[in-house]
Amino acid sequence: MFEVRTDLAVEENERVQKQNASTHGISVHEEEYEGGSIRITTVRIETENAVRIMGKPKGTYITLEAPELAEETDGYHQNVSEKLAELLCRLIPEGKNGRSILVAGLGNRSVTPDALGPRVADQLCITRHILNEYGTLAYGNAGVQSLSAIVPGVMAQTGMETREILAGVVRQVKPEYLIVIDALAARSLKRLCRTIQISDTGISPGSGVGNHRHSITEQTLGIPVIAVGIPTVVEAATIIQDFMSECMSELSERDCLSHLLSPQLNQMFVTTKDIDAQIRQLSYTVSEGINRAFCGE
Repeated sequence: MFEVRTDLAVEENERVQKQNASTHGISVHEEEYEGGSIRITTVRIETENAVRIMGKPKGTYITLEAPELAEETDGYHQNVSEKLAELLCRLIPEGKNGRSILVAGLGNRSVTPDALGPRVADQLCITRHILNEYGTLAYGNAGVQSLSAIVPGVMAQTGMETREILAGVVRQVKPEYLIVIDALAARSLKRLCRTIQISDTGISPGSGVGNHRHSITEQTLGIPVIAVGIPTVVEAATIIQDFMSECMSELSERDCLSHLLSPQLNQMFVTTKDIDAQIRQLSYTVSEGINRAFCGE
């Protein structure tokens, strides 16, 4: 039986609940904002048993679900940006001397569904060079933090692992925190381009589409790594599974799926027809959240 991939901890928790598996070591907290139009689910994986069940590292996974995120509604996107800024500040507390943050926009700029990270980096308010030269007086706002950014590309473009590039930059720049932005894969169509996941566990680039690269974590880089991602693709098999789950019994679904799913289909990922517009809009929303959190905007 095939397994549909997902990068979202909230979807793995739903799978565990559906299978009536042990939830020892997994805590879940849900909140609603803006009259229920924004839903935040915090999943904490606290034990080795939970790591085994969920298939994800220990840590905190915050999922911001916004059903209207795919729509062009400026006020709604502003509300999402403000909530994202709050969540980032929750995971990255301010020290006595402020915060020094490096943002890495992961992904391939030339592949639209994978261009979220580079597009976010393009729209950040970069402050590190100004603060190093003139201090906070340059902005007239003591709340402005040191923010720098890099777009490391992908191995096919550079011949280097993303982690290798970031390790060198971290050694030279010496940020206190690293925020990595990446496109994710979801299991559910309803979360495509409508969900933001923030976690303090780092990331394994490409894992959602079966292209595992070296992980980018606090253990591998020596500084805390916050991962921010939005699912922009789903596995093609998800579409068939969703349809058959509604129309057939579990036994019939299993039998039919084994005949319908060819190896080629199980390796195919799909996205929305307007993904170019979605990436443009979502990258602005995420960049605004980061700018609000650390640049006083």
